[in-house]
Amino acid sequence: MPSGSDSFSINDMKHTHHTLLPIQIIGSGVYAPGEPITNEELSALTGLSFDAAKLESKLGIYQRHIAHLRGINETTADFATKAGLAAIHDAGINVEDIQLILVGTDTPEYITPATSILVQGRIQKEEKWTATYDVAASCASFTIAFDTAAKMMASDKDIRHALVIGVYNMPAYLRKDDAFGYSIFSDGAGAVVIGRATDDSFGYVGSQMLTDGTQHDYIGVYAGGTKIPVTQELIDKNEQGLLSLKPLPGDRNTRLWPMVVRKLLQKYDLIVDDIDHFIFTQINRSVIEKAMEELGQPMEKTTTVMDRYGYTGSGCVPMAFHHAVRDDKIRRGDKVVFMASGAGLAVGSNLFIY
Repeated sequence: MPSGSDSFSINDMKHTHHTLLPIQIIGSGVYAPGEPITNEELSALTGLSFDAAKLESKLGIYQRHIAHLRGINETTADFATKAGLAAIHDAGINVEDIQLILVGTDTPEYITPATSILVQGRIQKEEKWTATYDVAASCASFTIAFDTAAKMMASDKDIRHALVIGVYNMPAYLRKDDAFGYSIFSDGAGAVVIGRATDDSFGYVGSQMLTDGTQHDYIGVYAGGTKIPVTQELIDKNEQGLLSLKPLPGDRNTRLWPMVVRKLLQKYDLIVDDIDHFIFTQINRSVIEKAMEELGQPMEKTTTVMDRYGYTGSGCVPMAFHHAVRDDKIRRGDKVVFMASGAGLAVGSNLFIY
């Protein structure tokens, strides 16, 4: 894939009245627990039946990682820590070099303290001048955390490196009879380390967010907060964990993703053809195909990883990015768009020059 840096740099951003923030991704990492579980083995392990042919042909899911089905005693903070350490190693820095840790997730280790606080303790092991907090915006959490970290670094010169993690442990919230949930949702985490750009050809351009809170009662984990405490009565009624209360609009992401991408690019005086690579929420391969078709872009300019990981929520965008870089599909100087959406409705997007 040709690099886009020759035709677009910080000087071009100045001409369009937008500032290219001198922040770049310098390392990435992924983690998923245990050996992968195929669709056939999933039925055997759970005793549930589902349409594997449709799962593979439409959604593109062939296998996934689920810790508790493998008897692995790991949860959200474990996944996040291991992906974070992998990204730090990939960046070639020490854990002491991190001054900001953001964790994007809607499946936290606890309601409080924040998962990012646990991750800091496991990675840095003591009191440090490090800022930590979680971003919880459903499956858009990582993209919003990435945007926040880049802008925090740009405004605070004391933050030299930030660790941004997207992590998912939705299988921990699945009820035993949820065939749909087990076929789709899986465990995993992706992380990036961002640092100061070494060249004015690289940097963070910006974001476009969208929210519709009137859709909060479609799908979610509603028990465990202040509104609906977890009680024995609730468990007896099988109303704990992930609940699908209303069907999601069938065209939601095929409508949203191209619309938000165009809004993002218009904001920064770019056109779709200027982008070298797109990373979408990895919920459904056929929806990504439709979105790319609507944008007039070939599938070679996107990466999908649901075939190996299933759907990993806020972990899926950084996981797909990690593999795109490893597979040489994203190269230094490329203009990249992250496009994520989640229940609620929350949408986050990022535009940057890698």
